[in-house]
Amino acid sequence: MDILVPLLVALPLLGAGVSLVLWRQVLAQQVIGVLTVAAAMAISVAVLVQVEADGVVAVDMGGWPAPIGITLVADLMAALFLCVSLATVLAVLVYAIGQPRADKSAFYFHPLYLVLTAGVSASFLTGDLFNLFVAFEIMLSASYVLITLGGSRAQIRAGMTYVVINLMASTLLITVIGLIYAATGTVNMADLVGRLDAIPDGVQAALGALLLVTFGIKAAIFPLFFWLPDSYPTAPMAVTAVFAGLLTKVGVYAIIRTQALLFSGEGFPTTLLLAVAALTMVVGVLGAVAQDDVKRILSFHIVSQIGYMIFGLALYSVAGLAGAILYVIHHIPVKTSLFLVGGLVEQTTGTGALGRLGGLVRRTPVVAVLFALPAMSLAGLPPFSGFVGKLSLVQAGLAEGQWTVTGISLAVSALTLFSMTKIWNAVFWGEPTEPVDGPSRLAAPRLMVAATVGLVGLSLGVAAFAQPIYELSERAAVDILDPTTYVGAVLDR
Repeated sequence: MDILVPLLVALPLLGAGVSLVLWRQVLAQQVIGVLTVAAAMAISVAVLVQVEADGVVAVDMGGWPAPIGITLVADLMAALFLCVSLATVLAVLVYAIGQPRADKSAFYFHPLYLVLTAGVSASFLTGDLFNLFVAFEIMLSASYVLITLGGSRAQIRAGMTYVVINLMASTLLITVIGLIYAATGTVNMADLVGRLDAIPDGVQAALGALLLVTFGIKAAIFPLFFWLPDSYPTAPMAVTAVFAGLLTKVGVYAIIRTQALLFSGEGFPTTLLLAVAALTMVVGVLGAVAQDDVKRILSFHIVSQIGYMIFGLALYSVAGLAGAILYVIHHIPVKTSLFLVGGLVEQTTGTGALGRLGGLVRRTPVVAVLFALPAMSLAGLPPFSGFVGKLSLVQAGLAEGQWTVTGISLAVSALTLFSMTKIWNAVFWGEPTEPVDGPSRLAAPRLMVAATVGLVGLSLGVAAFAQPIYELSERAAVDILDPTTYVGAVLDR
C-alpha cells in the first residue's frame, strides 16, 4: 500500500508527459487528463482510509532512509487536504473541457494542468523543507504559464506581477532553508523537531518569522496579499478557479505545517498570528465590499477567508486547529465553485461587471441557484459548511478567551454576507441595466454546468458530513500539536 503515496505525485507527472507527446490531439489530452486526475483522487481516498486506520504513512524514496533521503509523509491533515483538492481539480478540469475555446493555446493547458496537480500533491506530502520548495516550484512553474494563457496585454501585465512576487518569495524560501540547514544540519521536518530546540531562542524565532513571511506571501495574508486581487481576475476562469481554490490553501498548509510542527511551544507567535488573522479578515472583506466586478469581489474574499484559517492556527489549541482544517476543507470547493459560477455568468452574458448585469435569475435560474448555495456557505449561514467551519472557530476562540478577534470574525462574516448580497442583487435580481438583445433564456455549456453542480454538491456534502469530518480534523489537530507520531513514523522505522 506504500506505493499509493508516491503515485499521487508520479501519476500526474506521467500523465503530463503522455499528454505533451499527444500535443496535436486535444481530445486524447482531455481523456488522459480526466482519467489521471480521477485515478489520483481515488488513490487519495485510499490513502486517507489507510492513514485513518493505521496512522501516519511515511515512504522513503529510492530506498534512502530519512533524514538523508527524500521522504513522503501522509498524515491525516495532508490526506484530508489531498482528497478535497483532487476532487476540486477534477471538477475544474471537466469545466475547462466544457468551456468553448477558440485560442491556439488549448493543447498547452492539459500538460500544464497535470504538472500543477503533481505540484499540489507533492506540497502536501513532502517530508522535508527542500522538497517543499521543489514542490512549490513545480506548482508555480505551471501556474506562471497557465495564468497568462490567452496572451492578452492585461494577462501579461498581471501575470508579470504574479511571477515576480512568487520568484521573490521562492528566493526568500530557499535562503531560509539554507539558514535552517546551516543552523541545524538537516532540512527533514521530523528531524528538525528536536534539533531546532537546541539553537538559541532568538535565532529560532527569526527563522520561524522568515518562514511565516515566505509562506504568507503564497497564502496572501496581510500585508502580503497585494499581488492577488490584480493577478487572479485576468486569468482564464478555469485557471482562476483552481488557483483561488487551491494555491493559497497550499500556502496555508505550509504555514500550519511549519509553524505548528517546527516552532511550537513557548515561542509560538500567538499574538502576531492573531493580529495577522484579524487584519487579513478585515482588509480582505473591505476590499471585496468596494469592488464592482464579480471576479474582483471573489478575489478579495480569498484574502478575507485566509484570515479565518490563520485565526484557527493562532489559537494554538486542538479546537482551533481542527476548526482551521475544517475551514480549509470547506473553503476549497466553495470558493472554487463561486469562481466557476462567475465563469458561467461571463460565458452566457459576456461580462462580469455588476453594472452591466441584472435579472439573470429569470434568464438562467440554474446558475442563480448554483451561486446562491456556495455564497450562503461563504457567508457562514446555517446549515451550510461555512457555518459549521465558522462556528467551530468561534467556539474555539471563545474557549481561549480571544474575544476581540472572535468578534471581528463575526463582523467580517456579516460583511461577507453583504458583499454576496451585492453580487446577487446586481447579477441575478432586478432588471438588466442595458437592453437585452439576446434570447430571454440563457444556457451555459452542459459540461461546465455539470462540473459546477458536482463541486457545489461536494460543498453540500461537507456540510452533510460535518460531524465526521470535524472528528477527523480534530484527530489531525491532535497529531499536529503532538508531533510524536509524525516524528516516529518518519525516523523510527
